[in-house]
Amino acid sequence: MRMAKAAEAFRTISEAADELDVPQHVLRHWEEVFGQVRPMRRAGGRRYYRPLDIDLLRGIRVLLYNQRYTTKGVQKIFREEGVKFVSELGRRAAAGEEIDVRPVLPDEDGVAQEILELGDDARVPPEMSRDVRHALSRLVTRLEKVQDALDEAALALEAIDAANAPEDDAEDDARRALSDDAAA
Repeated sequence: MRMAKAAEAFRTISEAADELDVPQHVLRHWEEVFGQVRPMRRAGGRRYYRPLDIDLLRGIRVLLYNQRYTTKGVQKIFREEGVKFVSELGRRAAAGEEIDVRPVLPDEDGVAQEILELGDDARVPPEMSRDVRHALSRLVTRLEKVQDALDEAALALEAIDAANAPEDDAEDDARRALSDDAAA
């Protein structure tokens, strides 16, 4: 029986596909269609999905499969609401919460009656100017690049630790036998 991975563990494409209940080719397609989906890649092109990637993919799945958005509709949500919004949808879906994303219609004064709240950090006030939204979007992109660099460094440290780990018992036994022969 296979043990479940920790929530913070990286996942291969097959593990991510199983967790999200979609075929692997769908995940590859989403990487092409939604530029915001960027799993880490190791030598040979093997994909590793971080927990944040899984949340984002789950949010995309909710929008496409449950909310019945088109691909263009999801791209529009990414542009208007951002990656954090879609990731939060994925986190809420994973927690078993009911997700209903409806457009906010302005009243006769042109003021939005409500804002879909997905936590204080995901709420975007309607008075935020386009320039501020653009600046925040650029900042998020930079932070995502920093996160990618940190993830790469973590994988490199894991590889170094694995390389410095004690070698197989058989090699240790052979080395001891050579030492004993040399000493005798």
